[in-house]
Amino acid sequence: MEEIKILPFPPTLKKSAKYEVYELIDKHYKKLPKNPDGSFNEIADGFHNNDVDALRHAYVSGVFTQVYGEKVADMFGRLNEYFPVGGGSSPNGTKETNMDLWNNSIGRKYGKKTKTGKELFDKLLEALKKGELIININDQRKYTGAPIIEPNKSNNVVVIEESKTGENLVFFDINKPLMLAKSEFISLILNGQYSNYEIRNINGKETPVSKKDGITVNNLC
Repeated sequence: MEEIKILPFPPTLKKSAKYEVYELIDKHYKKLPKNPDGSFNEIADGFHNNDVDALRHAYVSGVFTQVYGEKVADMFGRLNEYFPVGGGSSPNGTKETNMDLWNNSIGRKYGKKTKTGKELFDKLLEALKKGELIININDQRKYTGAPIIEPNKSNNVVVIEESKTGENLVFFDINKPLMLAKSEFISLILNGQYSNYEIRNINGKETPVSKKDGITVNNLC
């Protein structure tokens, strides 16, 4: 039987990675604005559309790559631009989206090459100094990877862990949000709670798949 890793809850991982990188920035790069209680004052000047913003996006994407792999990190990054996993605002403007997706890709690049948060941060700080990150929304470089993923209320279940043979093992419902083992997801589909998904027999195994709807992010097969 395939061993299933105990994966962190994506919104929780995103939140912890964000504050990790703020601590690293504050300690190793430059001081960040803080509230009287010592917490970071994210509504102050210095957190948005700049070097700190770039490092945050790249770091969180890099951590997701370390934990879930590059494919899942890319998917969450693109989903996040429309409705941020773990909280956030409305869709970003085109220039901001380009900046964020670019920096996410740099994070994934170094997430694949590192094992720890500090290692990742050191690589990203070096990348920042070399000009690899976009720190201004008017930067003329264009992200040419896959575009943002728009939400679909009924079909936002994605795979966050596969077996070595490609079997989908752990799923994440972005709308709820909720992590589901394969057996749990199958039971919920059979109970009618996920009407846009169905069960097929693939290679002798019951397998959750999405019904065709033209949306690629949720195409489970």
